[in-house]
Amino acid sequence: MLFIEKGQIDVADGCFVVIANNEVRTQIPVGGIACLMLEPGTRISHAAVALAARVGCLLLWVGEAGVRLYSSGQPGGARADRLLYQARLALDDSLRLKVVRKMYEIRFTEPPPMNRSVDQLRAMEAARVKAMYKAFAQKYKVEWHGRRYDPKDWKKGDLINRCLSCANSCLYGVTEAAVLAAGYAPAIGFLHTGKPLSFVYDIADLLKFDVVTSIAFEVAAGGSLDTAETKVRRGCRDAFRSSRVLARLIPLIEEVLSAGNIPVPPSHDEAMPVAIPEEKGIGDVGHRN
Repeated sequence: MLFIEKGQIDVADGCFVVIANNEVRTQIPVGGIACLMLEPGTRISHAAVALAARVGCLLLWVGEAGVRLYSSGQPGGARADRLLYQARLALDDSLRLKVVRKMYEIRFTEPPPMNRSVDQLRAMEAARVKAMYKAFAQKYKVEWHGRRYDPKDWKKGDLINRCLSCANSCLYGVTEAAVLAAGYAPAIGFLHTGKPLSFVYDIADLLKFDVVTSIAFEVAAGGSLDTAETKVRRGCRDAFRSSRVLARLIPLIEEVLSAGNIPVPPSHDEAMPVAIPEEKGIGDVGHRN
């Protein structure tokens, strides 16, 4: 997977190329690329979109470091084998419970009690999350009255709730990009169900308190409502790059789903390439995982 910034993507000699100032700066072979993430500052030609469709390369239009996911170039981006695998786990009650238990264990670093249903685990998780929010509020000395917000009226939320919503939105963006790039369906969730991004919420929750919650509380502690959202977005962007969030997300998805202990259905698709180390490419192209 590659992030690309500041340049026009076109095709030359059967490969993607990135053009800046009317000259080719970087050539991107199509064989080892599963996903191109296009940051602000990029343009892409008709020929490049057509090539991506032919070779099965997913195009994602994202914000800086993936803090937003605006669109995907192929509907869903899912692979048949991954979709069947995910759906089987979600539709079988016993397998779904195994996956939910694994998510609980990863999030709280300890296994949940035995003989608990998904609904019971959801209630236990909610109680622990409330306690964690209180702990963050005490640490950063932020006034806390609970997680309260109205999606239809942004201004009703207090400063900390606006900061949290903004930070979570950033995390959902990069998580949805990871889910799509790995070939899974964002809507097929396990703890969260019935929403277009249910699986995104499932996976994002596993990293939420480690990556973005502290950013939201730190910004809210500053007390500046006018610039809070911008500071949160930039803080998340920098955190995603420094902590290599995308590199952590796809293995995390695989770890969660492997809790079902069933094999991935065989597929003739090529294996997903491993994430590449972060490095700067030629000219204006940024290569990150």
